[in-house]
Amino acid sequence: MAATELKEKLLSQGLTKEEALAAGKASLGELLRAASEVREQGKGKTVSFSKKVFIPLTTLCRDYCSYCTFRKDPGQPGAHFMTPEEVLALAEEAKRAGCKEALFSLGDQPERIFPEAREFLRRQGYARTLDYLAAMCELVLERTGLLPHANPGVMDGAALDKFKESNASVGLMLENVSVRLMRDGLPHANAPDKVPALRLRTMEEAGRRSIAFTTGILIGIGETMEERVDSLLAIRGMHEMYGHIQEVIVQNFRAKPDIPMAKHAEPSLEEILQTLALARLILGPQMNLQAPPNLSYEDFPRLLDAGINDWGGISPVTRDFINPEAAWPQISRLRAETEARGFVLRERLALYPEFVRRQQFLSPHVREKVNVLAAADGFARDESSHAQAAG
Repeated sequence: MAATELKEKLLSQGLTKEEALAAGKASLGELLRAASEVREQGKGKTVSFSKKVFIPLTTLCRDYCSYCTFRKDPGQPGAHFMTPEEVLALAEEAKRAGCKEALFSLGDQPERIFPEAREFLRRQGYARTLDYLAAMCELVLERTGLLPHANPGVMDGAALDKFKESNASVGLMLENVSVRLMRDGLPHANAPDKVPALRLRTMEEAGRRSIAFTTGILIGIGETMEERVDSLLAIRGMHEMYGHIQEVIVQNFRAKPDIPMAKHAEPSLEEILQTLALARLILGPQMNLQAPPNLSYEDFPRLLDAGINDWGGISPVTRDFINPEAAWPQISRLRAETEARGFVLRERLALYPEFVRRQQFLSPHVREKVNVLAAADGFARDESSHAQAAG
């Protein structure tokens, strides 16, 4: 299927699984051209990013994914549960640095297996990490005005109800719909929260509640191209039902010394570009498509060729705790590289502009804070406008 045919097919009704797999066999140049045309149809020349602070609420986690260096067991170096005082101090530092998003990232349900986690939560007055997280989101929203984005793993309906009261959006990486990856010796074998049905259920429960949702796939962990396509189609299907998927991330595996997959081959840049382009062609012109720039190191500007329109969260305050070896590019360099390729870089909030205008996606309390930070077009106000509004 030629690039023009690909674009016409996508814009009219979207690619089927068979068409997507066939498109993946096209030359990379043809695929990138098609993806770029589709991106321009929906997003024009605007590429966005969010100025955020990364708040690692706890590194304790009951899952043992073979590629993760973030999670820790009690007693290991780096094992920690942040206190409210630590959370607030970091959020206040971020506000002074001009951040507008507070990304809470943490291990999944550590209290299910660690008495140390249960004891910490008991001292704080909570039984579940998810309830403690909701309280910390409310604290940050109320005391700093930063917009929380909770990314705690699998969430049930009760947790999502609480998060909607204090979060602009929430997130959960689907990673992959393949249950095969949970077999012995594969990356999700010892990760009960990576059951695809559980993650899809979280996405659906968020959709039922009109909560803007960030999700995505992780590539290079042993999945096939067909499994990648299946995962992207599952995300598209969920969005077609509820209209709540605000962003899809294509994240590439990076090997690290202290993980079981330390010697596992990383996906090549060409493979990353191919998957991104297919994601754009599957998800269509209106979806926000992101690839983390820090995980492509010096090659990150080339990701623009594959149809992305967002760089994700960039922090002037904290490192990427999930990938500590990969520094975020300076925002000044991000802007220079983006503009050198004919795009306009815009700062967004934890909620994408099209969702800022949808009343049902925000609680009244969060709406009040968003109105202070958002420009008329839904992107972030520039710093001078924000200072005047706050004053």
